[in-house]
Amino acid sequence: MKNVLVTGGAGYIGSHACKALAASGYVPVTFDNLSTGWQDAVKFGPFEQGDLSDRARLDVVFAKYNPVAVLHFAALSQVGESYEKPGLYWRNNVVGSLTLIEAAIDAGCMDFVFSSTCATYGDQDNVVLDENSAQHPTNSYGSSKRAIEEILRDFERSHGLRHVIFRYFNVAGADPDTEVGEFHQPETHLIPVVLDVVDGKRPALTIHGTDYDTPDGTCVRDYVHVMDLVDAHVLGLKWLEQGKKNRVFNLGTGHGYSVHQVVEQCRIATNRPLDCNIGPRRPGDCAKLVSGSTRAEAELGWAPARSTLPQMISDAWKWHQNGHYDK
Repeated sequence: MKNVLVTGGAGYIGSHACKALAASGYVPVTFDNLSTGWQDAVKFGPFEQGDLSDRARLDVVFAKYNPVAVLHFAALSQVGESYEKPGLYWRNNVVGSLTLIEAAIDAGCMDFVFSSTCATYGDQDNVVLDENSAQHPTNSYGSSKRAIEEILRDFERSHGLRHVIFRYFNVAGADPDTEVGEFHQPETHLIPVVLDVVDGKRPALTIHGTDYDTPDGTCVRDYVHVMDLVDAHVLGLKWLEQGKKNRVFNLGTGHGYSVHQVVEQCRIATNRPLDCNIGPRRPGDCAKLVSGSTRAEAELGWAPARSTLPQMISDAWKWHQNGHYDK
């Protein structure tokens, strides 16, 4: 059994990745400071608490488990917060990632799968976004992720670090078995926020801006099911194991859904009423982000099987009703 270090493995995407890794014959070793993750989500392998800024702690974990690869999810990721607190995002995301990369290389762990984001592309309406599209992030979350991509390329040139970079679009849904799911405090992602409203845990949904240059005036996003997303990460790990070249892959479906469309589908899936308010735009939000790439399908053999809007909302609603972590 091969150990794989999963930073942020107690978080939303990381915990689903750990399940996918375990199902593929790996031992996922979660490294998480629990600032936004949940220890209850660590169900598929060992847990090591620590922060990416703590090089000595990282060295201990690398020596203990001798992982064959790193899957790096740990990051701050709230667009609005990143707009208001850029220093926090550069310090946590960039400096923390640099410390992790140096620790991995010094430990001889040379395969690195990185969780990046479509936010590195910025606001490019009516542009087909593929891996060669210009990167013009509009917030420090996107900027910090772009910087980490450059750091990986620098260490490729200097040390031969092998890496796969995944720039993914909006992640949604949950494990259909409800072993793990999406749970943030505070919750900022659209679908779980909407489900909180229909479940009576919030009084109303605020739609941030209805004057965007989109068909119904609300932001459009490309949603990908979290289980499909983490399947791609396992494929990326195997890509590196096979000695293939360092590569960037977009992970999206090529289909965008507006906020209004998501809200309406939540009404249908839950068969419950939903109160909505209209608020101002949030700083740093782009009007439309949709993938135009088929590289992951053509080269990795990645085929998103659950990434329809009804399926993502259905799985999220199932988790919302049946799954939980102790607070």
